Amino acid sequence: MTDEELREIVCRLHTELVRNDLVAWTAGNVSGRLPGGDRFAIKPSGVSYDDLTPESIVVCDLDGNRVEGELSPSSDTAAHAYVYRHMPDVNGVVHTHSTYASAWAARGEPIPCVLTAMADEFGGEIPVGPFALIGGEDIGRGVVDTLKGHRSTAVLMRNHGVFTVGDSPKAAVKAAVMCEDVARTVHVSRQLGEPLPIAQADVDSLYDRYQNVYGQRSAR
Repeated sequence: MTDEELREIVCRLHTELVRNDLVAWTAGNVSGRLPGGDRFAIKPSGVSYDDLTPESIVVCDLDGNRVEGELSPSSDTAAHAYVYRHMPDVNGVVHTHSTYASAWAARGEPIPCVLTAMADEFGGEIPVGPFALIGGEDIGRGVVDTLKGHRSTAVLMRNHGVFTVGDSPKAAVKAAVMCEDVARTVHVSRQLGEPLPIAQADVDSLYDRYQNVYGQRSAR
């Protein structure tokens, strides 16, 4: 895959954030890198989703320096770069302020694993990361430190929003979509009463089945 093809993919995936109501105005971003690569493509700062083109997507090195593109990269570029440097198996990062998941982040509360869909996708609760200011590496450090020891590919950064990771940009986008979906469902459940927990052994079994059995394996 070339840089041009990667920019095309990253550009196209931003439409999924809009289609799934995960972003408002120009907030949020998707980035992606080639497996094992030393550069990544990311949304330009403050550009409307309607105006994104593959040419407008910015390519940066793993220190967050722009190496291709005419526009300034996202204000979250340093955070994405930190994740890529410290999580070598990650090739996609997504950030959103999706409503329900961000509401949990505003409370500083993990989303408990009370749905089989959560066990499937995240292998447990969706954890909360520390408060960190935008623009530097602190957010990326919080994402990396929080996800250590977790099977979750999503983290709720306190008072901020959602960061997700994946082995591809598409996988990271999927995690962002699923994070908002379960955040909404668990919130609604709590309006009716206390959600029922799932036993850890069952969480483990569900996660293993979904990750290793579910779907068309030959197509992956």
